[in-house]
Amino acid sequence: MSQDIILETQDIRREFGALVAVDDVSMQVQAHSFHSIIGPNGAGKTTFFNLLSGNLPPTRGKIVYKGEDITHHPVHRTAHLGMGRSFQITNIFSNLTVFENIRLAAQALGKDNFRLLRGAGSFKRYVDRADEVIEQVGLTARAYSLARTLPHGDQRKLELGMLLAPDPELLLLDEPTAGMAAEQVPELIDLIQQVRESGDKTIMLVEHNMNVVMSVSDTITVMHMGAVLAEGTPAEIAANETVQQAYLGGLYELDIDAMEGQDNGT
Repeated sequence: MSQDIILETQDIRREFGALVAVDDVSMQVQAHSFHSIIGPNGAGKTTFFNLLSGNLPPTRGKIVYKGEDITHHPVHRTAHLGMGRSFQITNIFSNLTVFENIRLAAQALGKDNFRLLRGAGSFKRYVDRADEVIEQVGLTARAYSLARTLPHGDQRKLELGMLLAPDPELLLLDEPTAGMAAEQVPELIDLIQQVRESGDKTIMLVEHNMNVVMSVSDTITVMHMGAVLAEGTPAEIAANETVQQAYLGGLYELDIDAMEGQDNGT
């Protein structure tokens, strides 16, 4: 694998019984790029992210991260290798403060991750990191507010802060603007852009907001019915007639991504 490629999938596949949710997807992600994945509902985008992060095992195929085969690595292992994952549904500790959420996220991948009962002041490097990230995501004024009291837009910022706290190299952002009011979206996207412009992050994004995708992406991969339909720059994707037909004429309502819950017995 080229040193410029941070992540590669080789014919990765995920089946739920007779249903093929991810259909032999091969993809390369350039290091330090902004790579978005789009597609109609049920295209397999979230399932694909779950394969990358270790939330789901593939039926077959191979996933390579920084030259290492991570195909069967569980979530905690991919996290320790430098992959961070957000979800469509906000995933925070509602009864903890903003500071505590981010401090624990920083500590989770450190050598003190099992010493949760000691005071926060005992872990100065995690306290300092939490303060740094809280400022980065614009939540300094709410640092000691309970997470549940934050408006939804600020909860999304907090979730991004928790993702950034361990300083991952690759961020997998699954619908980060979901549920946000239209006027809140630009601020979050500006924040994500600032993270990318720091120069040491690679960002993969699943997003339905096409204005967002077209404005931030270096590369866009279009998935349709579990397979890669097209890939290219925003301009190339916008001009692709096959992609236009898939969006205008192929919006299937079957939600393939949701079926992984059935497979896990949930």
